[in-house]
Amino acid sequence: GRWDILKQKKEKEEEIDVLCGEYGRGGVFVDFMGIRGVIPKIQLVGEALSQPEKLQGQRIKVKVLEVDEKKNRLVVSQKAAALKISQKRVKEKFEKIKEGEKYKATVLGVSEFGVFCEVDGVEGLIHISEVSWEKVNDPSIHIKPGQKIDVFVVKKNPIDLKLNLSLKRLVNDPWEDIEKKYPKEKELEGEVVRKERYGYLVKFEPGVEGLIHISKIPDGQELKLGSKIKVFIEKIDNKNRRISLLLPQKEKPVTYR
Repeated sequence: GRWDILKQKKEKEEEIDVLCGEYGRGGVFVDFMGIRGVIPKIQLVGEALSQPEKLQGQRIKVKVLEVDEKKNRLVVSQKAAALKISQKRVKEKFEKIKEGEKYKATVLGVSEFGVFCEVDGVEGLIHISEVSWEKVNDPSIHIKPGQKIDVFVVKKNPIDLKLNLSLKRLVNDPWEDIEKKYPKEKELEGEVVRKERYGYLVKFEPGVEGLIHISKIPDGQELKLGSKIKVFIEKIDNKNRRISLLLPQKEKPVTYR
């Protein structure tokens, strides 16, 4: 049947013709003899990469990446066909990459959930939580397609030959030895960076912020955003990466009777 044809084509790494449909979140939907499949955006090439919706109604050549009749799943690649990429070669390259090591990567694309890269022909994703020790809302501010960057391989996924990558693990975790860096009895200086409902956030260094809870702030006292202030550490919660801060106590004036 049709699924058997697809399995054979995958094994022999032969191309198939598909009819492209609409472009959605998962990529460009395609039809192969009535079986619905998808070309993930990262597997598009040339103009299709920048304007995937233009493929609608076109017949194109692709290679089969994944085929699973039980799950009714078909994933194909325009890039593999156009650039004559062999999965066997990708697999060989994948085998050589080691977890826990640093590699050079080329940025392919940036989305709201992370950065797509290629390490020596093998695809990887830097999840948004792995971009920086600080909170990142939009990775495209930091990283642009075509850029060459150093990445750390967190994990290899042998099923789809993809890599989980990290940028932040190439720099030391600022929370290591946090108690040594920020001792309790010492007066510290930080910058007031945000006002929340429950207090003010004070930043000491990238990735390390503390909170002065609203209950610890004298009535009517406003802290100016961007200002440098002196604080003391009340408590460090290493597991949840939270620091509670106190303002220095103003001495009560002594009243003479």
